[in-house]
Amino acid sequence: MSVSRRAFLIAPLPVALWLRGAGAADSPAATIQHFYDVLLSVMKEAKRLSFDQRYQRLAPAITDTYNLPLMSRLAIGPAWVQLPPAQQQRLTDLFARYTIAVYANRFDDYNGERFEVDADPLTNPSGLIVETRLVKSDGDKVQLNYLMRQNGGGPFQVIDVYLSGTISELATRRSEFAGVLQKSGGDGLAKLLEDRTAALRTG
Repeated sequence: MSVSRRAFLIAPLPVALWLRGAGAADSPAATIQHFYDVLLSVMKEAKRLSFDQRYQRLAPAITDTYNLPLMSRLAIGPAWVQLPPAQQQRLTDLFARYTIAVYANRFDDYNGERFEVDADPLTNPSGLIVETRLVKSDGDKVQLNYLMRQNGGGPFQVIDVYLSGTISELATRRSEFAGVLQKSGGDGLAKLLEDRTAALRTG
């Protein structure tokens, strides 16, 4: 996705906010809280921002909060090892762009929403679960839980999101991607991701 340099330069605040917060993040819950801080700042200004500007503001926070290379491998599943390295890299890049585009498209307005983050994560066989809630202006709450895993000796990063607390976003994508890979191979999946990212940009 091509984003103008000008769009990046006129939108530095959330990037700086993320870098400050990321340096202070010393727990999985703090990482999610800092991510939400950036997300809310973009939502509050979304009406005057283009898609590309929202994308640029959110990209640093998403790429630091999410382990997108691992998520792309998990979403593709067993077929990953059958793909040549160049195609693996291409799909990883496209998956990252698609993920950021989803946020830039979805969070394009602000109506008094806020986020709640539980400070104490839950232990999970695959990592730690940070429980959060999106609280709408009418008080309605949407559960969003994040499965996080430590990347080597580095910080904990998100590897899956559970919508409504239980629906694995990664499992949903894996099921869909498997059908595309079986029918059209890696090139077909790349086209799907490119088309969906383009649709989000113009939608």
